[in-house]
Amino acid sequence: MRNLSALLIAATLAVVLPAAAQNYPSKPVRIVVVSTPGGSVDTLARAIAPRLSSKWSQQVLVDNRPGAGGAIAAELVAKAPPDGYTLMMGTIASLATNVSLYKSLPYDPVKDFAPITLVATQNLVLLVHPSIPSRSVKELVALAKKQPGKLTFASAGNGVGGHLSGELFKMLAQIDILHIPYKGVQPAMMDVVGGQVTMVFASIASGMAQVANKRLFPLAVTGAQRSPAAKELPTMIEAGIKGYESSTWYGLVAPAGTPSDIVNRLNAEVVAGLKSPDLNERLTREGADPVGNSPAEFSKYMQSEIDKWRKVIRAAGIQPS
Repeated sequence: MRNLSALLIAATLAVVLPAAAQNYPSKPVRIVVVSTPGGSVDTLARAIAPRLSSKWSQQVLVDNRPGAGGAIAAELVAKAPPDGYTLMMGTIASLATNVSLYKSLPYDPVKDFAPITLVATQNLVLLVHPSIPSRSVKELVALAKKQPGKLTFASAGNGVGGHLSGELFKMLAQIDILHIPYKGVQPAMMDVVGGQVTMVFASIASGMAQVANKRLFPLAVTGAQRSPAAKELPTMIEAGIKGYESSTWYGLVAPAGTPSDIVNRLNAEVVAGLKSPDLNERLTREGADPVGNSPAEFSKYMQSEIDKWRKVIRAAGIQPS
C-alpha cells in the first residue's frame, strides 16, 4: 500500500511540475544585479529584461544590490525560493573568483545556483604607455625579462579583473612585473596615461578611447577570440602567450533547486534574445561579446573558471582590497 502511495505521489509530481513550468511566469520576475545602475552587468540585465517582459506579458524587474564584491546580491538569490521568480545577473567575481579571494562567503557559487546561460564575455585590452619601447607582446615580455621587477601594471584594486589578468600574464610569460593597485578604474588609468605606470589591462570601451586619443598603445586583447570592437588586435594567445585567456563575463543564474523546465525555458528565451540582430549589435558596440550557451555548458564553464583563477590567486597570494 505504501509503495502504491509513493508511486501515486511521484506520478502526481511528474504532472504538476511541468504544468507549473508551462504557466511560468504568472507574476513579476526579478533579476538581481550585483552592481549599481549604469555598469556593464546592469546594462545587460536592462537590455534583457524588457524582451522577456514583452514575450511573457509579465513584468521583469531589475533590482540592483551592490556591495561586498557581489556577495550581497548572491546571498539574497541563493536563499530565495527556487521557483524562477528571483534570478541573478552575476559576474566572474560573484560566480568564480570570490570563492578563492575570500576566506568565507555566505553562498557557494556551485551548490547554491542553477546556471541558466553565459550571457556575454568582455575582452580586456593590454595597453602600454607610448614611451615604452614595445610594440608587441613579445617585445614587452623581452623587456620585462631584461628588467625584472621594474615594469609595473595598474589595476582598480586587488582581486579585480585587471589585476588577475596581469597575474595570469606574469605566470604564463614567466616575467616579474609589479602590481600597483588603485581605488578605482579612473585613477589607475590616469597614472598609466601619465607615464607613472607601465601598463594596464583595461576594458575595451575605456581602453580604446585612450588609444584613439593616442595616449596609450594597444598590444593585444585578452579573450580567446578577437574582439569585434578591436578586430585589428591579436589575442594574447596569437601574440605568443600560450594558454592565455582572461575575460570579464556575465551569467544568469537561479537558486539551486529551480525546476529544470523553468531553467530550460529561461535559457531558450534569453538565448533567443541574444541572437536577435538589434540586441547583438547593441552589446557588440559596448564591447561585449554575446554568448548564450546551454545550462550544462555554462555550469562547466563556471567550474573551469573557478579552478583556473584559484590557481592564479593562490600562486600570487592575492588578498581582496
